[in-house]
Amino acid sequence: MRQYFIFFIFGILLTTSSCRTDFYTVASSGNLKFSKDTVYLDTIFKNIGSATYQLKVYNKSKDDISIPTIQLKNGLNSKYRMTVDGMSGNNGKIFKDVTLLAKDSLYIFIETTADITDANPTDFLYTDQIQFDSGANLQEVALVTLIQDAVFLYPKINSDGTKEKIQIDGKSFDGFYLDENDPINGNELLFTNKKPYVIYGFAGVPVDKTVTFQAGTRIFFHANSGLYVDNKASLQINGTISTTDKLENEIIFEGDRLESLYANIPGQWNSVILANGSKNHSINHLTLKNAISGLNIKSPDNATIQIKNTQIYNCAEYGILAKNANINGENIVINYAGLSSLSCIYGGNYVFTHCTFNNNWQNTSHFAVNLSNILVGANPETNPLTQATFNNCIIYGSSTNEFNLNKSTNAAFVYQLNNCLLKFSNSTTNPDYQFKTDAVHYNQIILNENPKFFNVSQNKFNIDNASAAFAKGNQIYVIPIDIIGKNRTFHPDLGAYQSAAFTK
Repeated sequence: MRQYFIFFIFGILLTTSSCRTDFYTVASSGNLKFSKDTVYLDTIFKNIGSATYQLKVYNKSKDDISIPTIQLKNGLNSKYRMTVDGMSGNNGKIFKDVTLLAKDSLYIFIETTADITDANPTDFLYTDQIQFDSGANLQEVALVTLIQDAVFLYPKINSDGTKEKIQIDGKSFDGFYLDENDPINGNELLFTNKKPYVIYGFAGVPVDKTVTFQAGTRIFFHANSGLYVDNKASLQINGTISTTDKLENEIIFEGDRLESLYANIPGQWNSVILANGSKNHSINHLTLKNAISGLNIKSPDNATIQIKNTQIYNCAEYGILAKNANINGENIVINYAGLSSLSCIYGGNYVFTHCTFNNNWQNTSHFAVNLSNILVGANPETNPLTQATFNNCIIYGSSTNEFNLNKSTNAAFVYQLNNCLLKFSNSTTNPDYQFKTDAVHYNQIILNENPKFFNVSQNKFNIDNASAAFAKGNQIYVIPIDIIGKNRTFHPDLGAYQSAAFTK
């Protein structure tokens, strides 16, 4: 019993001695180290909060130190806000007596929400500094944010506090119809390149109206937002060839998160939806990225939709989803789609020439091109595919088979590939996939050879003379100018890009 008592007393003494009651720090001597000397918070739109950025602060000394102040230089008036090792301080602006142990570090997380009026009027930069200590021990880390002015379009708030709604396929979404006589924005059916536009919810084009996008327009869609072109309404996207890497004449649709982290994340916004019965659509020099489905075309009228010189990237489901549509596509590039880069379902009429349909989505259950005359649940479930013609195209990707036919014999299914490079690696006895012997559907097919794109991960689908697609196009189908304005009047390459070797 006495032995247990001795162990008990020893345990109490050990525990007591291990609890520091003599914890002391010394004042910071101005020798803190930082993970960076400037924190660049990526471009934001006015009055929209930024992402959270990180700064790490190191105490390399052998002493536990106390930092008298960590604060923003502009104090409580700063548009930045911080947390320091989980502490919020005085409104996220000023922190007193922050302890940093020897050979240890702490994290500072930084955000901002600022107006264009807060920025420098010459360069639109908003800046501040994080100050550590003061006087002779003062150390500073700069904060820099670029602020963009923009036109904001969003649903109104009803008298009962609910948001304005728009009906799409019988479902209700947050949204509004664009007004050609809006008291604040003027003609909302005309988008120009004077300022970028930020859209919340679905922006609808009213019946019998036309929405026009001028060259150089930039559209940023918030989460769950999109563009809806209603019955008998029209879409005109009028981009032109750009002469610099800034794509100054391209029309760009993307999400409203401008941080580099979000540059290639799919599904940030919903889609451009062309409703049943919409009409007279023309799309030229559009770059669309990071949507759920890029172009969602729902059985418009019989007039042909012109889609030219268009790039669609990083869509969670489809690059183009066309339902019983009538499309003429030239110089189109699509890559990275969770289900299919191009999916033409429930029949329709399609001609695609000098297009690059690639799909390097991270799983193997995707296609570059999917054709179908079926729609489960429709009445009837089949509809004629009267034409699906691909001329001088590339159909490729990371999956074993990038071309899929979903065919019912209850309706017409007419398709033909002429002078195309195609990836379909599995041998099959299915008569629909006899690429070398079926001259009705396949002519001059280059099968399973590498097009050697410049850089698929960066969506650069240019080729050179090492490509299997080099100079393999048929002059009969040639589109004289490629997607970036190069001449391909002779020796055409397959796909949307003409290589430099034969360019006059």
